[in-house]
Amino acid sequence: MRLLSLGIRRKAKRRGVDYSFLFMRANGAQLAEIANLVEAGSIRPVMDRVVPFEVADEALTELEAGRSKGKVVVEIQ
Repeated sequence: MRLLSLGIRRKAKRRGVDYSFLFMRANGAQLAEIANLVEAGSIRPVMDRVVPFEVADEALTELEAGRSKGKVVVEIQ
């Protein structure tokens, strides 16, 4: 993982940004803790864009191709 993240760690260092990976198993307590950190502004998720549900298949294709620069959120109305 360290080798895979070399590029992003270098960019973060040049900008004076702390960067680390977070590995977790999804469970309610951990998700609540992460939600609290996001709400407090301690961590900030990187979002590429929000897409409507109707084009979710296209967004998944782009994700698989590695063209996204963050999370793609599918909006369900």
